[in-house]
Amino acid sequence: MLNHLFKFCLIPAFLFPGILIISVQGKQITKMSKPGSSDTAAVKAAGKIIFAKTCAPCHSKPADPKTPSLTVLSHMEPQVILNALNNGKMKPQASALTQAQREAVAQFISNKMLKATSIADQAYTKFSLPAKGNPLNDYSGWGGNLEGTGYRTTAQAGITPANVKSLKLKWSFAFPNTNEVRCKPAIVGNWVIVGCESGDVYALNKHTGKIGWHVKAKGTIRSGMVIVRNAGAVTAYFADGATHTYAVDVKTGKILWSTRAGVDQVAMNTGTVAVYGGSVFVPISSIEVAMVLDSNYNCCTSSGGVAALDSKTGKVLWYHRVVPAAAATANMKRNGKPFYGPSGAPVWCSPTIDVKRGLLYIGTGENYSEPVTGTSDAIQALDLKTGALVWNFQATSNDAWNMACPTVANCPGKTGRDLDFGMAPILVKGADGKERLLAGEKSGVVYALDPQSGTLLWKTRIGKGGALGGIHWGMAADGRKVYAANADNTLALTPDDTTMHASPGIYALDIVSGKLAWASPSPKAAGDESYLGANSAAPIVVPGIVFAGSLDGHIRAYSTRNGQIIWDYNTIREYKAANGVTGKGGSIDSAPPIAAGGMLFVNSGYALFGEKAGNVLLAFEVKK
Repeated sequence: MLNHLFKFCLIPAFLFPGILIISVQGKQITKMSKPGSSDTAAVKAAGKIIFAKTCAPCHSKPADPKTPSLTVLSHMEPQVILNALNNGKMKPQASALTQAQREAVAQFISNKMLKATSIADQAYTKFSLPAKGNPLNDYSGWGGNLEGTGYRTTAQAGITPANVKSLKLKWSFAFPNTNEVRCKPAIVGNWVIVGCESGDVYALNKHTGKIGWHVKAKGTIRSGMVIVRNAGAVTAYFADGATHTYAVDVKTGKILWSTRAGVDQVAMNTGTVAVYGGSVFVPISSIEVAMVLDSNYNCCTSSGGVAALDSKTGKVLWYHRVVPAAAATANMKRNGKPFYGPSGAPVWCSPTIDVKRGLLYIGTGENYSEPVTGTSDAIQALDLKTGALVWNFQATSNDAWNMACPTVANCPGKTGRDLDFGMAPILVKGADGKERLLAGEKSGVVYALDPQSGTLLWKTRIGKGGALGGIHWGMAADGRKVYAANADNTLALTPDDTTMHASPGIYALDIVSGKLAWASPSPKAAGDESYLGANSAAPIVVPGIVFAGSLDGHIRAYSTRNGQIIWDYNTIREYKAANGVTGKGGSIDSAPPIAAGGMLFVNSGYALFGEKAGNVLLAFEVKK
């Protein structure tokens, strides 16, 4: 869960109060509300006093390395910090502050003033989408298909071992007022549909990076886009951080409907929706895991889940709650106040669809409080039509953890290790003709299950594992091997086995047997920041090539035969972006790249856990 939630006290919020977004004939202009004082020094001085009284107990000398210090927070944009105070995880702590005081804190922490940002007319271009497109070039969803494999054929990708070394940067697009890029784009025709943490969604010309249209969601977007063509209609489906789910007409950029899918008030979304058979399946997690930093907060009552919405209207068809029992008073906290449970088991990842069996597969995270349940750190199979639980496979038991651990009163008595299934399960047929459901856990273990029953077929350990260890965002499979990105970030590993050391890198396992085919250790990052060598982002695979990004900002191509690196590009640099906004590359985390029509699209920038901030989407193209 750690990497999926941004387990810091401050994260990008769901809304942007204090920011006025204006669209004039498709042109985006962002205007900030005035700070509490026009005097820059006075504003920051006031913010420093408020920070000392309100924020310093948690952020000045954080006991938990996953809680950001003032130094770490200073690298964030002031808009991001303001969002967290207004409507994010820090809203309860900031509830007594006026808007001017929140703005002052944001400007003190970031050492930057809130400012206006506009995108010039030259950044826009005419949008047109032919009635009949070539679906060969379309790409959407977390894994690119219903099965979540992350696999593209040579015809679809247009990138091969013979031409991969000719990949050159064609254009970059810089997202305004952001310091990380984590929403996975979709490709439809000649357009890239992508969102960002500000809630803005753009249609970018695939060949130039120019903006065709722009639409504003209600909250930040952390997941990917799904495109559906149906009888001439082309619709984009996605969810924002507050679980508002949208259907957008791609041809016009107009929102067709919007529905909040989450049941709990603290529900949130990080996983890409899945769309099939007239339903939109929305994964549900919860920000309650961070609200526990307030010892007086009643921890915990929320549950992870999946909502099925009607794809035409947004109407809720069914809702699956991962923790079936309602929370009740469980025991007492160290401060004498009651604990509530069971809770947690969030669904951070995108669902995977099994058309043949009529099943929907999800992965779950840890319990937030005791008592623990058998549905945490598990793979579940649900009935596509009803949401009923068909089978449940729990990989790690007794994992109760939240951000209060280990020192705050809301930490469960028996602290767990935060070993989620944060990736979308993969349904793939092996060389023996049999289908398997593959999933990697933050424990560092890859599992193969019988998709019909959930029975364990094999498991293979590739990493030490931990809150920032093991498999975070995903794997990819080509029918013979499954390729796993192992993070093993040294900032947060499990202390259980002292004989096993961190082993970040890309691993290839035989799908049938689970045996290791090859391992390609992450190249050592420059300088002393060795943890930046971790591979946390999900990879993709095309015939002969695995593409995977690293926390050190490199996007690399690995040979599927032996794991040798055959192409490497360092994205950490400044860019002259197509939209005229200052662009900067950073760490590559979360979403996998996209290979389509001889082009490779890569997000660069992830501001948390000591990683490198950035705000660009990069488009590479092979020599033709």
